Amino acid sequence: MDPLYQPQKIEIDTQKYWETHQTFKVTEDPNKEKFYCLTMFPYPSGNLHMGHLRVYTIGDVISRFQKMQGKNVLQPMGWDAFGLPAENAAIQHGIPPAKWTYQHIDQMRAQMKRIGFGYDWSREIATCDPQYYRWEQWFFIKLFEKGLVYKKNSIVNWDPVDETVLANEQVINGCGWRSGAKVERREIPQWFLKITDYASELLADLDTLTGWPEQVRTMQRNWLGRAEGLKIQFPVYGSPSQIEVFTTRPDTLMGVTYLAIAPDHPVAVNQSTYNKELHHFIEECRGIKVAEAELATLEKRGMNTGLEAVHPLSGEPLPIWVANYVLMEYGTGAVMAVPAHDERDFEFAKKYHLPIKQVIAPSEGQKHDFNKAAFVEKGTLVHSGLYNDLNYEEAFEKILEDLEIRGLGIRKVQWRLRDWGVSRQRYWGTPIPIINCRECGAVPVPENELPVTLPENVIFEGVTSPIKKMPEFYKTVCPKCAEPAERETDTFDTFVESSWYYARFACPDQHEVMFDSRVNYWLPVDQYIGGIEHAILHLLYARFFHKAMRDCGLVSGAEPFTRLLAQGMVLKDGAKMSKSLGNVVDPQGLIDRFGADTARLFLMFGSPPEQSLEWSDSGVEGSHRFLKRLWHFVFQHLNTPVDVPIQESQASSIEAKTLRRQIHETIKKITDDMGRRHTFNTAIAALMELLNALSRFEVTNKADYEIVREGIEAVVLLLSPITPHITHALWEALGHKRAIIEEPWPKINESALIKDTLIMAIQVNGKLRAQISVPVDIDRATLEKLALAEKNVGVHLENKTVNKIIIVPHKLINIVAS
Repeated sequence: MDPLYQPQKIEIDTQKYWETHQTFKVTEDPNKEKFYCLTMFPYPSGNLHMGHLRVYTIGDVISRFQKMQGKNVLQPMGWDAFGLPAENAAIQHGIPPAKWTYQHIDQMRAQMKRIGFGYDWSREIATCDPQYYRWEQWFFIKLFEKGLVYKKNSIVNWDPVDETVLANEQVINGCGWRSGAKVERREIPQWFLKITDYASELLADLDTLTGWPEQVRTMQRNWLGRAEGLKIQFPVYGSPSQIEVFTTRPDTLMGVTYLAIAPDHPVAVNQSTYNKELHHFIEECRGIKVAEAELATLEKRGMNTGLEAVHPLSGEPLPIWVANYVLMEYGTGAVMAVPAHDERDFEFAKKYHLPIKQVIAPSEGQKHDFNKAAFVEKGTLVHSGLYNDLNYEEAFEKILEDLEIRGLGIRKVQWRLRDWGVSRQRYWGTPIPIINCRECGAVPVPENELPVTLPENVIFEGVTSPIKKMPEFYKTVCPKCAEPAERETDTFDTFVESSWYYARFACPDQHEVMFDSRVNYWLPVDQYIGGIEHAILHLLYARFFHKAMRDCGLVSGAEPFTRLLAQGMVLKDGAKMSKSLGNVVDPQGLIDRFGADTARLFLMFGSPPEQSLEWSDSGVEGSHRFLKRLWHFVFQHLNTPVDVPIQESQASSIEAKTLRRQIHETIKKITDDMGRRHTFNTAIAALMELLNALSRFEVTNKADYEIVREGIEAVVLLLSPITPHITHALWEALGHKRAIIEEPWPKINESALIKDTLIMAIQVNGKLRAQISVPVDIDRATLEKLALAEKNVGVHLENKTVNKIIIVPHKLINIVAS
C-alpha cells in the first residue's frame, strides 16, 4: 500500500475496474428484490455544474447502498436532449442542433464517468434519438385514437424572439424566460392532451404517495385545484346571451354589485366592435401576460362595457366590466364580483367607486371595517332577504334550489387544471405525427411510417423552424384519400419526452414495441430524485402519462414513482450559484485538485439532501483531510506488528469492548441514516467519530488489533457508497480478493451492543478522585467495597471517617467523609 493518498491514480484505476467488469450493468432477476433508483436526467448543456454534481451523487449513494443490501439495482442515465438551448446555440454558432447536442452529451458522459457514478450505461437514451421518439409518436397516435388528443385555436403566450409558445410558468414579469422579450398574446392552433380527464384520479392518488414530500403533494393538489360550487347564469339585458360564472361562495350571491369579465371574453370582444375605447383597452390587456399567481399583486384595471346583466335571484341590473384580473383560461372567464367579501373585487370596486354590499356577518364579538377591507370568512347571512340568518351550508343548498327552479344554476365541481398544450413552433423537437389533409382533416401517420424523423442537417434563417421551409419534409399524401397533404410542422413540448423516459429505461434496446415485460419488473421507480422546481409540471405530466399508458395496457400500477426526494440548491455566499453572479465553482477544477471522492464527501456532508448546501472552501479542504487521515490510519494499521507478546490489562479489555460496541452502534445508526432517513451528513459525522475513537485506542495485543481491524473495515464499507474510489483501494489493501462493490453491507452484532460493564465515577466529598469499571448488575455492597479499595480514593480518605456513601445508579459513587 502506498503511504500517500493519491486520489487521481486511485480513481482512474477504480473506474477501469468497473468498466472492465461491467460492474453496474444489470439484468432482470425475478428471484432478487429489485431497486430502481432514478435521478431526473439532465439537459446536455456540456458542463456539469455543482447542482448536477450534488443531485447525481445523492442518487449514486442511494443506489450503492441498496446494492449492498443485496438488491438488484438499476440506476440509468440519459439526456433530455431536445429544446431551445441547442437551437439557439446552433443559430448563434452556425452548428446544427444535432451536432451541438451530441458533442455535449459526449462531454457530460465523460464527466459523469470521471466522478464515478455507477450508471448502467448500456441503457443510455437520448430523447433526440429517432429510436426513442418513434414510440412517443406511436403513443400519441394511440391517445389520438382514444379521444385524448385534440386541436383547437387557443390564446397563447407568444415569445416574438424565440418565435414559440410559452407555458404560463415560462413567462416572468411579462417576458420570455429565455429571450427576455415582452410576451404577446396570440390565437393560434394548438395540439392538446386531455389531462383533465384524469384530474380526479391524479388528485385521489396523491394520498397514496406517502413517500413524497408533503410540500410537493400540496403543490400538486393546489395546481389541480378541485373546487365544489355552483355554475350560475347571469342573463345579459337586451341580448339572448348569458354570462356564466363559477363560484364556491354562492352564500355571497346577494352581495354581487357588478360582473367582471376577461378581456378575451366573447361578450367583451363583441362589445368592443361598437366601442373604440373598449377595443383599445382590450388590446392593451392582451399585450400584457398575467399569470394566475400574479393576480393578487396586479394593479387592477378595468372598463365599463356599457352592458348590464340581470341578477338571477333579485332581478337587479348589474354593470358588466372588463377587468384585467379575470383570465379567460381560468374558470369561465367571468366572475360575480362581491367586493365586501373578496379582496380582488374589493380593490377593484374601491378604485372605480363601485358599490360594496355586506351580506356575511362576522362572528359575535368580531369587528370588521368594510370600508377598509373585504371580509372573506364564512359566517351568517345578512342583508340577503329570504336567506338571512342561514349559515354557509344552508345558504348553499337553498340558493342552489332556487336557481335550479329558474334554470339559472347547477351544482358543479370545477378544476383549476387545464388540458396540456403540447405544440411548439420551433424546430429542435419531436415531430408531431399528424398529416393535415384538406378533405380528411388531421390524420395520424400510419404506424409503418414511424418514426417521422426530424431532419438533422439543417440551415437556419433567423429563428424560424427550418422544417417549415422544407417541402421535402412537409409535403406528403393523405393516408386516407391519397390526395396531396402536409405534415404537421409543430414539434412536441419537451415535457412530453421527459414524461415517459423512466419507463423506457427498462427496455431501451426493444425496437419492436414501446415496452416489453421488463417494464413491469422494474416499475415503479423506487426512488426518484430531482429539484423542487419540477414539483408540479414534470411530475404531474409523468403521473398522467403513466396512467394513460396503463389504460393502453403498456404498464401496470397507478403511479410511476414510489418515493421522491427533492434536493436543495447549492449556494455560495447565500445565493444560488450562477454565472451572472460570478459565484460558480467549477466541478472539474475541484476534482482535478482534490479528487472526485472529496467532492462527493463534501456535497453529502454539508447538509441534509433536501436542504440547500452552502459552499465552503474550508469544508472541501476538511473533507479532503478526513480522507487523507483515513488512508494514513489504514497504512499505519497494516504496518503495525501484532506478533510481539504484550501484557494484557483489564483496562484494555474494557476499552476494547467499549470500542467494539461503538463500531456496531455506528453500523446501526448509519444503516438507518442511509436507508430510511437519507441523512448522509449525520452518517458521515458518525464515521468521523468512529475513526477518532479507533485512532485513540491503544493496541496492546492481537485481540485489540483485530477489533481495530473490524472497525476499519466497518468504516471502509460504510463509507463506500459515498466515496467509492478510496474505499475500493483500501478494501483491496486490507487483503480482500472480492471488490468492495460486491460486498454486502456490514451486519450489526447485537451481542456487541449489550453493555455488560459500565464506567462509574468515584467522588470524595463531591470531587472526582477515580473511575471504575464494574459489571452492570453489580450489587451495592460489592460496589462500595470496590470504590473504597481504589488507591486514589484511599489517599483522600486518610485520617477521615466515612459518614455515608451516596450511589447514583450507573453513574457515580460519592463518599462523604469528615
